[in-house]
Amino acid sequence: MTAFNRDVVETRVFGVLRWVVIAVLVLATAFPFYYMIVLSLRSLDEVVLHPGALWPAEFDVSTYLSVLLPEDDGGQGFLVFLRNSFVIAVLTVVVTLLAAIPGAYAISRLQFRGRRQVSALFLAVYLFPAILLAVPLFVFFARIGLRGSLAGLLIVYVAQTVPISIYMLRNYFETVPVSLEEAAAIDGCSRFQIIRRVSLPLAMPAVVSNALYVFMIAWNEFLFALLFLAEDRDRWTVSLGLSQLAGSIEIPTTVLMAGSVLLTLPIVVLFFFAERLLVEGLTSGAEKG
Repeated sequence: MTAFNRDVVETRVFGVLRWVVIAVLVLATAFPFYYMIVLSLRSLDEVVLHPGALWPAEFDVSTYLSVLLPEDDGGQGFLVFLRNSFVIAVLTVVVTLLAAIPGAYAISRLQFRGRRQVSALFLAVYLFPAILLAVPLFVFFARIGLRGSLAGLLIVYVAQTVPISIYMLRNYFETVPVSLEEAAAIDGCSRFQIIRRVSLPLAMPAVVSNALYVFMIAWNEFLFALLFLAEDRDRWTVSLGLSQLAGSIEIPTTVLMAGSVLLTLPIVVLFFFAERLLVEGLTSGAEKG
C-alpha cells in the first residue's frame, strides 16, 4: 500500500483550487460586463419578455444609434460627450506628464534640503476628500471666469494627477542606474539630453502605465465635471451624459446599457493594448537591489 504523501495531496488539491478560484474571479469580473453588452444589443420588448436571457435572440444596434445621435435627431448626443471626454483626458495626460516627468526626475536625482519632505507633500492633496475641495474650487473658478469651461476642468484634473504621477515615476527613476547617466554626462550630454536619451527611454513602461492611469481618472471623473459643466450640455463629458441617462425614467434600460458600454469600452481597449507595459510599470521600483 502506497504511503500517504502529504506533499503530493496538497499539491494536487491546491492545483485544482487555484483554477477554481481563477474561474470564479474571472466570472465575477467578466460576467457583469458581458451581460451589459448583451442588454445593449437586445430590443426592449425582448428584455421585458425574457430579462434573464444570456444571448440576444436578435441583435439590435438601434440603441447605440439612439445614444450617439444628436438631440436634434432624437438621440442622446453621446458622440459629443465622447469627444469632450477624449479631448480632456488626452490633454490631462499630456500636461500631467510634461509636469510630472521632470519633477519626478528632480526628486529622484537632485540633492536638496527637504527632498524627502517635498516628496511626501506631493501626496498631501489626497488627504482631503474631493467633495471638501469642490466648493472652494467652484467659487474660485466662478470668480475668475473659468467655470463652465473645459480649460478650468483641465486645470483641476492636472492638479489632482500631477502629485500621484510624480510619486509613481520617482520610484521608477530611482531604479535607473546612475552610472548610465554619468557615462552620458562624460560623453558631453546635458541634463536635458540625459533625461531625453537615457532616463526617459528606460522609464517608458512606467510612463505608459502612468499615462493610462491618468487617462482613466480623467475619463471616469464625475464630481468636478458636474460642478463645472452642468449648465452647458454641449460641453458635457461622457460620465455626465451617462448620469443623465441613469436619472431619467423615460430612458429604456437598453439605451442606458449602451451608454455604459461606450463609457467602459475605451478603457478596456487601452488596458488590453498596454497590459504588458502597465504591469511592468506598476511593479517596477517595488524592490531595489
